[in-house]
Amino acid sequence: MDSSLTLSLSHTNSDTHDLIGTYFLEQWRLKSKAAVRKSESVMGVSENQFLMEIDSEECEEEKEELPTELDTLNSSGGFSIVGSDKLSVRYPNVNLHGHDVGVVQANRAAPCKRLVYYFEMFVENAGTKGQVAIGFTTPAFKLRRQPGWESNSYGYHGDDGLLYRGQGKGEAFGPAYSTGDTVGGGINYASQELFFTKNGTVVGTVFKDVKGPLFPTVAVHSQHEVVTVNFGKHPFVFDLKAYEAQERAKQHSTIEKLSIPQNASYGIVRAYLQHYGYEDTLKTFDVESRSTLPPISFVQENGFAEDISVYSLNQRKVLRQLIRSGQIGDAFGKLRELYPQIVQDGTSAICFLLHCQNFIELVRVGKLEEAVLYGRTEFEKFYKLGDYDDLVKDCAALLAYEQPQKSSVGYLLGDSQREIVADAVNAMVLSTNPSVKDSRECLHSRLDRLLRQLSACFLAKRTFNGDQGEGFHLHRILNSGRKG
Repeated sequence: MDSSLTLSLSHTNSDTHDLIGTYFLEQWRLKSKAAVRKSESVMGVSENQFLMEIDSEECEEEKEELPTELDTLNSSGGFSIVGSDKLSVRYPNVNLHGHDVGVVQANRAAPCKRLVYYFEMFVENAGTKGQVAIGFTTPAFKLRRQPGWESNSYGYHGDDGLLYRGQGKGEAFGPAYSTGDTVGGGINYASQELFFTKNGTVVGTVFKDVKGPLFPTVAVHSQHEVVTVNFGKHPFVFDLKAYEAQERAKQHSTIEKLSIPQNASYGIVRAYLQHYGYEDTLKTFDVESRSTLPPISFVQENGFAEDISVYSLNQRKVLRQLIRSGQIGDAFGKLRELYPQIVQDGTSAICFLLHCQNFIELVRVGKLEEAVLYGRTEFEKFYKLGDYDDLVKDCAALLAYEQPQKSSVGYLLGDSQREIVADAVNAMVLSTNPSVKDSRECLHSRLDRLLRQLSACFLAKRTFNGDQGEGFHLHRILNSGRKG
């Protein structure tokens, strides 16, 4: 072979190995960081639950600060007195003017990266005129005005049941409310609407035309009025969980009305099984599907024929089975026999992953002395490179605990770590196919890419709505399916 061509192929293989190896090392690092954050909360939790929590982190499960109490720093003068619990408000004086309103906002804005936000107000005493109100206001709202009387604010008022939104004139909305009633205010980020409730029932909705942050707000406006706010510390009168389930059902119903080819899901599932080397399951899947689906064309929409996705299917199945059963030495042997180019560089990321997994398997079966000797032999060269030192430390830390499975590095002993190594080897084998033009195609199946696209679309939709609304979380869908 021409020497320049040999050099070019060697460089290409090196680039491929770097891209794929680096990707799976980062997947490991993500798990490591998630495990450290959750080490105290997952003790005794099943492996599947642990993976759900990691999935939650990787899918950007937002943890926004919630309103917890009323803001006692910004005041509406002497027209409202917040109780020592910071959850109750009373009107102490006789109001002399229309603007003598006692308005109090929550200590934080309503969280926005979710489906729904909701809070409630209990009217302990409607006072002399019953001019209490609940609503949402912006940070710049004047605290001497009822919510809804100023632009960019909304208020559901107790004395007349009217809704005020940005002007002094209200509009017919719901029933009036008084002493003993519980009213609530919520934001539905999916529909971009505000909704209000009375004693557990939705009384009406209004379009939310403010994109910035909104603060839960309550108001008192006549002598002896007293209200108490619940930001979620206690159960709501309104069934918020049922409301959220109803809203998600609406979304699912809309999706189900979309026209999708009968065999679309079949093709996606089949491509997934092919990509990850599940040969036996693929054969069973094909047999069971022949009687229920029309003939399938196996030319993918991206122009590649099926022989690319079934490349080395049997060998990839064998390698995955060996790694998933902890037989790393046998997997190394198969790779040297069938794909020597993958493991010929003893300091590559894929070799590092395999050596680490071999070390982990020795710890798993209690061969600690053998694990120490193996680690000294194999890890030194990687530790010196610097790119792997954090992961080497994770592996070595297994030896420091009497019960390593309950430590912050216990995740290494789970089946999910084997899957990372198996997926990395699978991608490397796929990349040896001469028909592959871009090694990034080997990292994910079509189903994986679809889920990533869903995540991107949800986040894009949220951006269009002023960064309001929830993202796509696979673990939430899987959990809701189990509950159903």
